[in-house]
Amino acid sequence: MTLPPQLCDRDRSVLVVIDIQPRLAEAMPEGEREQMFATTAMLLQAASALRVPVLATEQYPTGLGATCLEVADHLPADVTPLPKICFSCTGAEGFDQALVQTGRNQILLTGQETHVCVLQTAFALQDQDHQVFVVEDAVCSRKPEHKIYALERMRQAGIVVLSGESVLFEWLRDADHPQFKQLAQLIR
Repeated sequence: MTLPPQLCDRDRSVLVVIDIQPRLAEAMPEGEREQMFATTAMLLQAASALRVPVLATEQYPTGLGATCLEVADHLPADVTPLPKICFSCTGAEGFDQALVQTGRNQILLTGQETHVCVLQTAFALQDQDHQVFVVEDAVCSRKPEHKIYALERMRQAGIVVLSGESVLFEWLRDADHPQFKQLAQLIR
């Protein structure tokens, strides 16, 4: 079965976890923060099972801390978050090279803050001719309206905004996938 190009394809996808760090997370609305943790953890588990590459970044880790344990515990063992001080992940040393090495062009973004690092990364990756997806229940901003406006701005620019559950089922493609039952448990 040929997958329409508008859908996430596990063989073309890279999951990028942007700056999910304690000092930032503490400033997020609690419900949004917990949803971001849960959806990102679910996607990381699915990515591991389906062999989807993962990249991660940390904004000024000396001041903002390392990746939150709620997410770090699900990062693949071979993934070390790349430190950065720029807002777009593409400015982090080694990020573009690591992305090229995957040989994939669908980039799925999770993290914080939606209207700063996620948005700037999305536009930079789109400018590099990647197909960019933002997982709306895996991103957050300190002010909910900032997230809403950023998602709308990205949609207007042709970036796909979707839910984590949509990503999971698009990666699986159908209920006949050998890992369907196992991975479907992640959303219950």
